[in-house]
Amino acid sequence: MSKKKLKLDGLGCANCAYKIEEELRKRGFVSASINFVTKELEIEGDVGKAKRVIKSVEPNIKVIEDEKNDHDFAHQHDNEKNSKNMLFFIISSVALFVTGLVMSYYNFNSVSVIGIFATSYLLVGWKVLKNAFVNSIHGKLFDENFLMTVATLGAFAIKEYPEAVAVILFYMIGEFLQDSALNKSRRSIKALLDLKADYANLKVENKVVKVRPDELNIGDVIIVNPGEKIPVDGVTIEGNSNVDTSALTGESTPRVMMKGSKILSGMINLTSLLTVEVTRKLEESTISRILRLVQNATARKAKTERFITKFARYYTPVVVGLAAVVAVIPPLITGDPFSEWFYRALVLLVISCPCALVLSIPLGYFGGIGKSAKEGVLVKGSNFLDILSGAKVVAFDKTGTLTKGVFKITKTETRNGFTQKEIIKFAALAEVHSGHPIALAIKEAYGEEIEMAQIKDLQEIAGYGVRTTLKNNVEIMVGNDRLLHRFKIEHDTCHVVRTAAHVVIDKKYAGYMVISDELKEDAYEAVKRLRELGIKKILMITGDSKDVAENIAKQLELDEFHAELMPEDKVRVIEELKEKMTPKDKMVFVGDGINDAPVIARADVGIAMGALGSDAAIETADVVIMDDRPSKLPMVIEIARKTQRIVWQNIVFALGVKVAFIGLGIIGVTTMWEAVFADVGVAIIALFNAMRILK
Repeated sequence: MSKKKLKLDGLGCANCAYKIEEELRKRGFVSASINFVTKELEIEGDVGKAKRVIKSVEPNIKVIEDEKNDHDFAHQHDNEKNSKNMLFFIISSVALFVTGLVMSYYNFNSVSVIGIFATSYLLVGWKVLKNAFVNSIHGKLFDENFLMTVATLGAFAIKEYPEAVAVILFYMIGEFLQDSALNKSRRSIKALLDLKADYANLKVENKVVKVRPDELNIGDVIIVNPGEKIPVDGVTIEGNSNVDTSALTGESTPRVMMKGSKILSGMINLTSLLTVEVTRKLEESTISRILRLVQNATARKAKTERFITKFARYYTPVVVGLAAVVAVIPPLITGDPFSEWFYRALVLLVISCPCALVLSIPLGYFGGIGKSAKEGVLVKGSNFLDILSGAKVVAFDKTGTLTKGVFKITKTETRNGFTQKEIIKFAALAEVHSGHPIALAIKEAYGEEIEMAQIKDLQEIAGYGVRTTLKNNVEIMVGNDRLLHRFKIEHDTCHVVRTAAHVVIDKKYAGYMVISDELKEDAYEAVKRLRELGIKKILMITGDSKDVAENIAKQLELDEFHAELMPEDKVRVIEELKEKMTPKDKMVFVGDGINDAPVIARADVGIAMGALGSDAAIETADVVIMDDRPSKLPMVIEIARKTQRIVWQNIVFALGVKVAFIGLGIIGVTTMWEAVFADVGVAIIALFNAMRILK
C-alpha cells in the first residue's frame, strides 16, 4: 500500500501532533508520522479512516489531501492574515485591560469594571474557550485549551478578575510570539531548500514558450538564461557557461558546463545561455528528490524524541492529578481558606502542558537536518544525527571515497614477447562492457573504436576481473594478482605499489598496466579533523591490492587498513570491529553507495559519496555527501553534536523550569502570571535556542 501525505491545517500544538500519531497507530495504521515543522502527516492506509481518527483527536484541525501541495502559498497567506487578526485582538484586549485596571484603581462601578475585564478576556480568549468546549465534548480534557480555560475561569470564580485576564492575555501574546518564531523558523528552513525554479523556457520549433517545470517531458529542449535556475535534470547540448552548484553541494566555486555535460535541477546558470535536453521529469529530478528526503527526514525520529513523546503522555495527567490533590487535601487538613489552595492548583494547571519540550525537540533536529542540507549533506533522519554524534570508529572505502576514482594508465610492462599496444588493445576488448573506473581508463588509453563483433563470450569474475573469448577463440583475462593465482598463471610480478591490471592472453602472462589514482585534496584534512573530534579509530577497507592500500594508509596516517577484500569480506571486517566496540560507541562507514551497499547497511550509519545525484547512492545510504568531499564527514558530525547539545539544553531547561515552578506553585510563591511564563515563555526560549542550529 502506497504512502500518502495529508496537510494538517490548524495544527498548532506539538503535543497534539504526537497524540494524533498515537491514536492512528492504535487504530491500525502501521505507518503514521507527523512532521510538525511542515504540518504534514504521512500515512500508509485508508485516508478516509485517517481523517476520521484525526477529527476525533483534534476536531479543530482541517485535513487537506493534496499530493502536489499546491495550497502551500494560500496556506502561508492565511497564516499571515490570521497573525494580523490575532495582533489586532491582542492590542484591543490590552487597551481594555489597562482601562479596567485604571477604573478599579479609582473605584468605578464594580459591574462596569467586571464587564470591561470580561470583554478584554473574550477578545483574546474566545478561541481557547471554543477549542476547550469542542475538545471536552470529545473527551479531551488534558489539552492546553481545556487547562487554560479551567485556570482562568477558576480565577474569575474566586474574583481574581485582573489576574484571569492577565493570564489569558499573556498566554495569547506568548502563543502569538511562539507562532511567529515557529513560522520564521519554517521560512528559514524552507529558504535553505527552496531551490525549485518557478518556470522553464521550452523551445517549440523556432520560438521559446514559458511553461511550468512540471509540464516538461523527457526529450524536451529548454533554454536557460544567465541568472536562471535549472528547472529539471538534463544534458547540455549547446553553449558553455559557469553554473553555481552551492544549492546542491554547499560549494561556492562555480562549475563549467559545456556540450555533453550533465546538469542538475537546483543549479543556477551564471554567465552564458545554455541549451539543455531534459533527461528527467520534475518529480524525478535531483532537487525534487533532495527536497523529499529532507522534508521526510523527521519521520525517522531520534530516541530523544521518542522518550519525550512517552514522557509527555504521563507528565500532564500527573500534574493535573497533583493540582486536584493540592486543591482539596491541604484545606481539609489545615483549615485554610479553600480559595487559597484552589488558586495554587490553578497555577499548576497552567504549567502542566509539555509543549515547550515536544515543540523544540523536533524543531532542533529539523534545524540540524536543514543545516546539513545547506552544506551539501543529506541526512535521512533525526535518528542518524543522534548516531553520528556518538561516532567513534570511521571506516572508509578507497576508490572514489579517499581517492578521486579517476584512473589513468601511467606505465605498461610487457612479458613473453607481447607489445604495449597489444596489451592495451586486448585489455580494452575484455573490458568493453564494464563501467568500472579502471576499465574506463583502459578504454581511454586504447583510444580507438572497439569492434563488438569480435567478442564471442564475456564473463565477469567478481573480486578478480573479467574473462573474454573472441570469435577466433583467443581467450583474454584482465584482473588483479588474485586472478593469476586462481587460474595458476605463471608470472614474475605480484607486488606493484600502485593499482595494476594484469593481462593474460591464451593462458600466457602478457604483462601489466600501472593505473594511478590520486588522493582527494581534502582527504588528509578530513582524517586530521576526525582525530580532533575524538574519533578513536580511522581505517580503510578496500578491495584493492595490499601494496596500494598500504601506500594510501601511510600517506593519510590511518590507524589500520584491510585490503584485497570481497564485498562479503568487508562486511566480516565491519562485524569484527563492532564486536570489539562498546554499545555506546558507533561505527560510520563511508563508501560509494553502490558497490558497498552490504557494508553501508551493516554499519551504524552508512554514508555514500553521492556523485552529485547518483540514484543508487541517494537510495542506499543513511547520509549522502553530494559533492564527494570526505571533509564533509567531520562537518556533519559537528552539526550532529551541536544539534544534540541544543536538544538536551532544551530538555534540561524546560524540565528544570517546570519542576521549579511546580514546587513554588504548591508552596504559594508563584502567581499565575509567572506560571504562564513557565509554560509559554519556556517554549519560546527553547524554540529560539533550537533555531541556533541554522546559523
